[in-house]
This record gives sequence, structure tokens and C-alpha cells, in this order.
Amino acid sequence: MTHYAILTAMLAPAFFLTATASLLGTANARLARVIDRTRSLLRDLADDDGHDTEDRRILEARIALQRRRSRIILRGSQLLYVAISCFVGTSLTVAGDSFFDHRFGQAPTILAALGVLAMFAASLLLAREASMAVHAVNEEMDDAHRKANRRSPLI
Repeated sequence: MTHYAILTAMLAPAFFLTATASLLGTANARLARVIDRTRSLLRDLADDDGHDTEDRRILEARIALQRRRSRIILRGSQLLYVAISCFVGTSLTVAGDSFFDHRFGQAPTILAALGVLAMFAASLLLAREASMAVHAVNEEMDDAHRKANRRSPLI
């Protein structure tokens, strides 16, 4: 392999690295939003006077949902870090394979495939979390409408 071919092969995982880094940035932003929402719910729970057991049950359910969301995002982020490691490992293995007279066999391909699989799994987890977020917002809107209608019904 020529030096240019080796460099080209080493740079190919950079495209996957860019996509993975973008997903990781999105996951971190989502995690920050979940943490902010959880803190808000915890303040509401601390301020709860305990008179309305249904309100407390709703708050506790919302906090539990945020906990599940944060765990899913964490797992997705961990998989994205694995993917990044695999893609960097792919580039290093391509270079090492050339240096050591092509003794690494399928290692670069295997590392690249593992990176893509980790990225795929992370994408599925983040899609699941996004669905949970929409569900949580819809539930909160429904609860707000029910409370508003109890205070002053439209009909």
C-alpha cells in the first residue's frame, strides 16, 4: 500500500467520527435538559404541601420518567464513546497494519463494524428517549388541561 492509500484508509473513519460526535453532542444537550427538568420537578415535590395525593403521584411518576430517560441517554452516550474508540482504533490499526507488514488481518474492518454497530445501537436508544420525551410533554399538557378545566370548565 502506498502512503497515500494508507492515509486515505486512516481518514475514512473520520466521517463516522463526525457523525458520532454530532450525536454525542445532541445526547449531552438532551441529558442537560432532562437534568434541568428533573431539578424543576424535585423543587415542585419539595414545595408540595401533601394535601393533594393525586398531584404528588403525578410528580413522582414524572420524576421516575425523567430518571428512565437519563439512564437511556447515558447508555446511548456510552455506546457513542465506544463507537468513537472503535473508529479511532480503526485508523490506528490501519496504520499499524501497514507498519507491521499487514499482520492485523481483518482487525480494522472488525473495529469499524463494531463502531458502526455501537453507533446504530446508540441511535436506537436515543430515538426511544425522544419518544419518551414527547410522551412526557403530552402527559403534562393533558394534566394541565384537566386541572384548568377543574378550576373553570369551558361548558
